[in-house]
Amino acid sequence: MGRIGFGEIIFIALVIIAIFGVKRLPEIGRALGKAIREFKKAGREIQDDISQTTEDDKK
Repeated sequence: MGRIGFGEIIFIALVIIAIFGVKRLPEIGRALGKAIREFKKAGREIQDDISQTTEDDKK
């Protein structure tokens, strides 16, 4: 359990299309892409801050 198969992916895609419609999918995809990029950027910034702090503590 825990793995998603091809059939489940198709089912999820059909449900999303039924809920939002075909015209809104590109808009939703762009918004999701932006959110993922911002999340990764924030994670990198946090890692940089932590590494900078540890380097300052070593000095």
